[in-house]
Amino acid sequence: MKLDDIKISRAIIESYKRKLIDALEVDVAIVGAGPAGMCCAYYLAKKGKKVVIFERKLSVGGGMWGGGIMFNEIVVQGKAKEILDEFGVRSRLYEENYYLSDSIEAVSTICSKSVKAGVKIFNLLSAEDVMIRKNRICGLVLNWTAVEIANLHVDPITMRADFVVDATGHAAEVVHIAERKSGLKLKTKTGKIMGEKSMWAEVAEDMIIRNSKEVAPGLFTCGMCANAVFGGPRMGPIFGGMLLSGKKVAQDLIKRLT
Repeated sequence: MKLDDIKISRAIIESYKRKLIDALEVDVAIVGAGPAGMCCAYYLAKKGKKVVIFERKLSVGGGMWGGGIMFNEIVVQGKAKEILDEFGVRSRLYEENYYLSDSIEAVSTICSKSVKAGVKIFNLLSAEDVMIRKNRICGLVLNWTAVEIANLHVDPITMRADFVVDATGHAAEVVHIAERKSGLKLKTKTGKIMGEKSMWAEVAEDMIIRNSKEVAPGLFTCGMCANAVFGGPRMGPIFGGMLLSGKKVAQDLIKRLT
């Protein structure tokens, strides 16, 4: 059977158009498809929530792909191992409370299981602004990453969500936008982004769970973004806190959405 180039193009355009239109109104919109964002989305989708992730890069996975200093192994602590087990990511004991996993297997498996659970992931789309109504964040303003990189004057589109989750890591991009443009006071000690502190895994791994919460009406922090916003240290190539943070935010949002 012959293949027609135009039919190939039509199939892609028609399918993507339907997928994007369906993503314009959702329960939860997550910015950033790192381990925390995907984990959060997975647990939301498992409970039947309509959830979408927007990732500005071509690939998902955030910093997990590279493990530590490009050695593609990751460490998780004991209490996070059960999340890897649920996803079907293999792990092995290094010492008590230290488990190792292959970072490539971890990212690819978490992504696959999330998509199969119902999560829609759009790569190469950037959140350049937030939508605010009645002093509450209730959506995102989106544009192609290529437009952003090329600094082109091309207007964006808007999507609506009951809740928005910033899972953009160290940069805390969505919270920065909200702080700068919304006029809302953040739920931090200073009312503003407090900034990330130097690496201290023991403290950071506990703090990231406490800091994964609502930072402004309708806006949650997740993953390393949480410590960057609330003033916690970074944790380096241990990823248990990322997974636990994503699950915690999902559980909090499920309560709010029911």
